[in-house]
Amino acid sequence: MAATREAMLEHWNQPSFWQRLTLRDGLWALLVLAGSGTVWSLYQPYMDGYEIAIQFGATLALIGWGRYWPPAQGFTLAVAVLSVLALWCYGADYELRKSAFLLKYVLESQAAFMWMSALYVLATVTYFAALFSRSAFIGKTATALTWSATVMGMTGLLVRWRESYLLGADIGHIPVSNLYEVFILFALITALLYLFYEDRYRSRSMGGFALLAISGAVAFLLWYAFGRQAHHIQPLIPALQSYWMKIHVPANFIGYGAFALAAMLGVAYLLRARVEARNPNGLLARVLPPTELLDDVMYKAIALGFAAFTLATILGALWAAEAWGGYWSWDPKETWALIVWLNYAAWLHLRLSKGRRGAPMAWWAVIGLFVTLFAFLGVNMFLSGLHSYGSL
Repeated sequence: MAATREAMLEHWNQPSFWQRLTLRDGLWALLVLAGSGTVWSLYQPYMDGYEIAIQFGATLALIGWGRYWPPAQGFTLAVAVLSVLALWCYGADYELRKSAFLLKYVLESQAAFMWMSALYVLATVTYFAALFSRSAFIGKTATALTWSATVMGMTGLLVRWRESYLLGADIGHIPVSNLYEVFILFALITALLYLFYEDRYRSRSMGGFALLAISGAVAFLLWYAFGRQAHHIQPLIPALQSYWMKIHVPANFIGYGAFALAAMLGVAYLLRARVEARNPNGLLARVLPPTELLDDVMYKAIALGFAAFTLATILGALWAAEAWGGYWSWDPKETWALIVWLNYAAWLHLRLSKGRRGAPMAWWAVIGLFVTLFAFLGVNMFLSGLHSYGSL
């Protein structure tokens, strides 16, 4: 009883939510509200009720995100400054991207994506260099490169959004409508998730493995841009002309990014377990992340990804009901989305109810990424259905 009473007293003595707010929190909220108000004043005549609701929700989410994870505040401000600078350089003339120095070499969307790609690859190499050299300076450099790449990528997406409207009001759309754009979104979300866990666990030892997935996405982007000329902005097809796209696709890719992060940490877990069994005093056993850390972050990434993917699936069903008249039609894309959902639901069930850990769960996370990859790309390449517009 005494222990219960002490716990109750400790609970009641904790400061309330309002007491925990700081001056920085207040300034951040005011800054986000001011930015959102500016966007409202400029674009409200062109927004419908759903888009207004999305903006309101995004504003609250951004305030909460910045308070929960302070580094997000600096990231958001950097992206905002560069995006506004790009919009100012453009004015209303899309052709300035060919002559204005800042646009041509830095802030035009394709230039920003090239900077993002180069910086992510450099960050991958630098993280592994930091892992083996155990240099704190090199580790900080790798983190700075990852943040810089993510800022440039997010700036590029926002600038591309504006560029689509400069091409024509009937062409303008949020840049999450094709494989080129969503692979950029995937890279950014995966990077932000990794940076969050790096900050929370105060460890950069996972960075090289996490960035390998992003570098793979970068390799695809470069092939897709230069081999297929997919970087050109195209009008939306009728099936995608919906406000649902603005929330369904980002939610989906939070799930994909989290699953990819978990899979790469699963690879690191299996490698660490193998070298510990063979040579526990070797170099790899000394420098690779501890299995306890990898297991914990892998679990949290899958839990977050599962929640986001569940939300995305619900939003997709609502979108399908509006577009095709039914919530579920057993289209190949929908069927494989269900397989992905069941796969990670089973993973979480065994982890939470049975306490399963270790190499089998790491293997499962790695294989789960291939299942997810087939649901995302393979279905569009090899199967036909209502989602055939997403093919290569």
